[in-house]
Amino acid sequence: MGERRGLDLQASSLMIVLCLVWGLQQIVLKLAATDISPLMQIALRCGLATLLVVPLLYRQRVQQLFNYRYVVPGIWLAFLFSAEFYLVAEALRYTSAAHTVVLLYTAPIFVALGLHWKVKAEKLNNLQWFGICFAFLGIAYTFLVRDQAQSQLNHILWGDFLALMAGMMWALTTISLKFSKLSEAPPTQTLFYQLLGGFIFLLPLAFWTGQADVRWSQLAFLSLTFHAVVMSFLSLLLWFWLLRTYLANGLGVFSFLTPMFGMLFGVWLLDEEIETSFLVGSCMVLAGIMIVSLHRYLRIYLDRISARIGAFH
Repeated sequence: MGERRGLDLQASSLMIVLCLVWGLQQIVLKLAATDISPLMQIALRCGLATLLVVPLLYRQRVQQLFNYRYVVPGIWLAFLFSAEFYLVAEALRYTSAAHTVVLLYTAPIFVALGLHWKVKAEKLNNLQWFGICFAFLGIAYTFLVRDQAQSQLNHILWGDFLALMAGMMWALTTISLKFSKLSEAPPTQTLFYQLLGGFIFLLPLAFWTGQADVRWSQLAFLSLTFHAVVMSFLSLLLWFWLLRTYLANGLGVFSFLTPMFGMLFGVWLLDEEIETSFLVGSCMVLAGIMIVSLHRYLRIYLDRISARIGAFH
């Protein structure tokens, strides 16, 4: 494998496109919910995307697909992946897509906290702790300060809570992958386990909860095509290619764009209202995530400012 490169115009442009696609995920789920429930959409997209991944596994000659050392952690990751998207689907039944995408993308905060306790090299510094505290203040603000009438509030708060739990599940999936044998496997192998497990776990759950009815409209077909082909297959392949080609820290700079695009798409495509209190809290959350993720760049910048002030005096 060649040395990974720093960000260039190509990587930056592709990351913006990826964030646009990822920001649309919850919006499209909610948009088609009248014809096919979000849970059923996710279950079917996992099944369809699994079929698309299989030829890649064959092409890459993945030899360890059904090896016990990989299958066991693969099942665990599939369960966590399924739990995350079950919570996302349930959140969309109670709250807006804009709320869901913002709270789902709190995952980096929980990843940073988890790795702090598990990995010595991942210990949080003071700047990162400040970012985490600021993000949690933002989360608290979005929950405690609301503009809705009381009759709507409990309904929306429950959906927001489910979206936040989905973010925690996403973080647990990331941490589990880092400490499992699958961290050494090709990304497509992990993707296969997650997608196949998502289909196996979520499809029966859709029937059991009465969310399996489908009205096969044009919107339902377009949603499934977007989620299976664009979201679960092409965007993830592009992401894996970017990770192999460019430095991960540089790519992470763009992570905050996804919830921002999600909020904008929610307002534009679903006519959702973003309450002032939620917007303020979301900005605090995103700022906290940026501080945690980009602390090295911020530290260099702060050191330069400190040096200039010292030279001035």
